[in-house]
Amino acid sequence: MRRDVTVAAEPRAARGKNEARRLRQTNRIPAIVYGAYQEPVAVAVSPKEVQKILHSSTGHNTIFNVDIAGRESTPVMIVDWQYDPVRDTLLHVDLKRIDLSKRLKVLVPVVTHGEARGVKEQDGLLEVVAREIEIECLPDDIPEHFTVDVTELMLGQAVRAADIAMPERITLVSAPENVVAHVVALRVVEEPVAAEVVAEAGPAPEEGEAAAAAEPEVIKKGKKEEEAVEGETPTKKKR
Repeated sequence: MRRDVTVAAEPRAARGKNEARRLRQTNRIPAIVYGAYQEPVAVAVSPKEVQKILHSSTGHNTIFNVDIAGRESTPVMIVDWQYDPVRDTLLHVDLKRIDLSKRLKVLVPVVTHGEARGVKEQDGLLEVVAREIEIECLPDDIPEHFTVDVTELMLGQAVRAADIAMPERITLVSAPENVVAHVVALRVVEEPVAAEVVAEAGPAPEEGEAAAAAEPEVIKKGKKEEEAVEGETPTKKKR
């Protein structure tokens, strides 16, 4: 979505880690402007202005103007950005020139609305599988988000990408069968056997005790076999 916002940028000749550190000390960060069949331009921008755009309702899909001092003023979109993993500060951004007359592919957030019947009436769980879908449209037609009503979903039912209503000028790029949200049954986790049950069963017999318990059976069995042998007529073996 296009916004009436302009971010000032200054061309920079030097590159590298030392130059990036110097820029950050002056409350600026390195950036690159590229695309639209033009040469890429290395610039420096204010991280605060970029953060405002990223945290806006349209986020990285915001189309705004970047004014490169002495060179050009062009509509751009943030296509990549890097944060410091420790300080969580913005380190670098990539800005792509946008031709407002050409269609482009973007990821748009999906927001669910309502409480599913499968949750209220069947003790199910609403699971959101995809929080974004990919579409193709003109830059000025990029929606802020898509809203999906999940109120009528029952256990086992789902909303798929193809179920999302879209204007004719917008084309779905994501696979139509992709699940956006569905209601699933709660998983039952088997509880481990309580320690009290094991205690009631008593301790397991030791090896010696097991052998002693088994020994009378062997003796008794051997005795029966001997009695059986005594009652039989012996046979001679052929030499």
